[in-house]
Amino acid sequence: MKKFLVPTDFSDTSKNAAKYAAQAVAGVAGATIILYNVSDKIAAGADGSLLTETDDDRALILGNALQQLKDEIQPFAGGAAISTVLEYGSSLVENMERYVRHYDIDMVIMGITGATRLEQIFIGSNTLDMVNTAICPVLIVPPDANFRQIKTVVLASDLKDVATTTPVAPIRSVLDIFKPTLHIVNVDHEHYVAVTDEYKAEADILGSMLAEYKPEFFFIRQYDFLDAISQYAQDKSIDLIITVPKKNSFLGGLFKTSHTKRLAYHSHVPIVAIHE
Repeated sequence: MKKFLVPTDFSDTSKNAAKYAAQAVAGVAGATIILYNVSDKIAAGADGSLLTETDDDRALILGNALQQLKDEIQPFAGGAAISTVLEYGSSLVENMERYVRHYDIDMVIMGITGATRLEQIFIGSNTLDMVNTAICPVLIVPPDANFRQIKTVVLASDLKDVATTTPVAPIRSVLDIFKPTLHIVNVDHEHYVAVTDEYKAEADILGSMLAEYKPEFFFIRQYDFLDAISQYAQDKSIDLIITVPKKNSFLGGLFKTSHTKRLAYHSHVPIVAIHE
């Protein structure tokens, strides 16, 4: 059984992610989608007062909203089962982390909204905070994403120390869900006339680690990672991008997921973040 946790706050972005999740796992044998909401209170009314005053009232309203969303996406889910979970708490990410661990969730699927440059630096998002827990793969659905069958996947790799930094097992688990063609793409401005022997050696190692998926390697000489991957995804009709955020204890969390962070906010193609 494959279990997919899909958090929702009933915004358009989260509803689109839920619909995308249903379509993505429709053909996955034994798939279960868990629509998940965490709330500590109902939003205030126009006069500032709470719309309800009791836990039972809040649970009823949110439970009905979850059921309505389930009914909306069920036609897209094929044979996948859909359940709903309502929990109370002050932190979505902390609640989700506990839930993922306790129920052995295979993947979290959630949306992300755009943000200004300052908002990206100082505010962040629950989605990227969930990525940083490194607890399981997180599929990030852009707000404008429309589902199309996942046939071709890019794995973005810096091709450095791949034997120790590549999370092979979770990458395999994602590829086994969708069974796509795999492109491994490396972006580096130092790729001149020919790729260096060091890159070739790392590519050979990574190729052997993922040999069953028959990966094709592509080397792009360009400074800007986001521009390179975005253009490649457009040119090759890529359906999904896998990125591996790097741990960096010296720089800390702000820059730890820099490539993933930029992709998450700007990519029109869904992204799966899998920590090393």
